[in-house]
Amino acid sequence: MLIGEIYCRSILSRSGLYGIDYSINPYLGCFHRCSYCYAQYMVKNKRIPSNLHWGEYVYAKINAPTILLKDLRRHTAGRILISSVTDPYQPLELRYKLTRRILKILSRRDFEVTLLTKSHLVLRDSDIIGKFNSEMIEVGLTITLLNDELRRIFEPNSSSTMRRIEALRILKSRGIRTFSFLGPLIPIICEWDLEKLLNKLSSIGVEYIVVDKLNIGRGNRKLFDESLRMLPTKIGLTIRKILSENYFQYYDSLKRRISMLADKFNLNIIFCY
Repeated sequence: MLIGEIYCRSILSRSGLYGIDYSINPYLGCFHRCSYCYAQYMVKNKRIPSNLHWGEYVYAKINAPTILLKDLRRHTAGRILISSVTDPYQPLELRYKLTRRILKILSRRDFEVTLLTKSHLVLRDSDIIGKFNSEMIEVGLTITLLNDELRRIFEPNSSSTMRRIEALRILKSRGIRTFSFLGPLIPIICEWDLEKLLNKLSSIGVEYIVVDKLNIGRGNRKLFDESLRMLPTKIGLTIRKILSENYFQYYDSLKRRISMLADKFNLNIIFCY
């Protein structure tokens, strides 16, 4: 793993995501090495050695808090997503505290904040999050698979699923607005514990759940195929067949099933597809 430090010229970027005006990414690259992540296609920087692949490098944007102060003066208020092409709470955050310092700045501004992570480390900053007006900040935990053995295949360096669920529970108990990002939905294996997972999220009382399908082909095919080879051959072949032949039909069917479960558990579901 290559760890480096860089200086950025800007940290507040315009976002094309629905409901999001800006994004902040305190790090370049991501330690979690999720094999399906299409951010590896979007991240291009001449500093990254050509022999390194996604998940093998992380650079801390060490001047990000200082640059943010300048950027905020040039932009009108809106909703900020932390983060979109990296995780704000990957292990390097323990050393650099960039996300924590950014949150301190934003807690004194009129910008709304959406925090999205795969890490229980977000609990460290619940003191700062609690200083925001409760309607100005929300915290989401991405949960792809309830089964932790499968999680390690596709998200090898991320927090365990149970720690993420517990983080959501603790945040909710502290009066913080919470949500879950359920995705990407990996065919077949995402269904095995789907009802159990939605039941757990319902018991926590998350405000809503965002659901998205798997998008392959934007630079993430090779790494994702490596993960599939770690599954039993028959399951891997079935997933490949769905993605190549029955993609839309499969996700339409899965959408109907999730909607039925959402009604059963009284959950607010937002589909990205």
